[in-house]
Amino acid sequence: MSSTGLIVPPIAEELKQFEPFFQKSTKTDLPLLNSIINYVLRRKGKQMRPMMVFLAAKLNGDFNQRTFHAALTVELLHTATLVHDDVVDESFQRRGFLSVNAIWKNKIAVLVGDFILAKGMLWSIEHKDYDILEHISSAVRDMSEGELLQLEKSRKLDINEEVYFEIIRKKTASLLSTSAAVGACSVTSDPEKIERMKLFGQYAGIAFQIKDDLFDYQKSNILGKPTGNDLREKKLTLPLIYALNNCRNGEKSNILGIVRSNKITSDNLRKISEFVESKGGFRYAEENMLKFSQKAIDLLSVYPESPVKTAMQEYVHYVTSREK
Repeated sequence: MSSTGLIVPPIAEELKQFEPFFQKSTKTDLPLLNSIINYVLRRKGKQMRPMMVFLAAKLNGDFNQRTFHAALTVELLHTATLVHDDVVDESFQRRGFLSVNAIWKNKIAVLVGDFILAKGMLWSIEHKDYDILEHISSAVRDMSEGELLQLEKSRKLDINEEVYFEIIRKKTASLLSTSAAVGACSVTSDPEKIERMKLFGQYAGIAFQIKDDLFDYQKSNILGKPTGNDLREKKLTLPLIYALNNCRNGEKSNILGIVRSNKITSDNLRKISEFVESKGGFRYAEENMLKFSQKAIDLLSVYPESPVKTAMQEYVHYVTSREK
């Protein structure tokens, strides 16, 4: 079973210090807002983005207070996007628990997401971390564009591989890319190092999303969201896109007809999964996932061997081998 145990050791102390720093930074004077934020934070994931910030910083310079600032703004952005995504996707669960919009309704969820996002941006301004703010603002733009592009394409069901990779680069990979970039820029002004880390995060993020796409076809519900959720939302991901591009027109019309019908039953999901399997869609997606993960690892070749470099390599391995 994959775990983050091999990633954490070089940054264990920093992660330990970051937790109370993050909790303190999100306090407000509004009881309702505090209750909702605390509810969200109690259900946080594995802190993959702060890990990326800390590793990229340690690989490229001397860890400092700006690195904590960078990790804070990234984690606030990530938290805000989770709250907003549940509203956009009309999802009432997040990691097996009720989402904010399920408990407090959409209006409050949107406002809370906005508040968290603004909190991160104001933090950067207050501490004059303008370079970090520039990266964060670019990520917000990219994520919004990626989400809108996906919504547009889900209506027409005309997505191809080029558009698919543009969507996941903007919608998902931009956050890991930004995490690595701000980690580096918190310790160095060298544009080459910052760009290398940005690309590292982008490639790792693309591999991460392809892994998520494969999870959507799993029979067991281990992600806290329904299996086949992407199909129910008419999101065509890489395994199915490849299969649709490598079949007869009659087969393609039949599968797209099922997706358009709003009847993604268990039987229909099984039928689509068998179709994807028969056309090599899962294998093709896995090959692409490994290709991008290797591209990320190759970018580390310029750095001397160290526990931090090993942890970054393990980060990429975790992304592609995780089981949830």
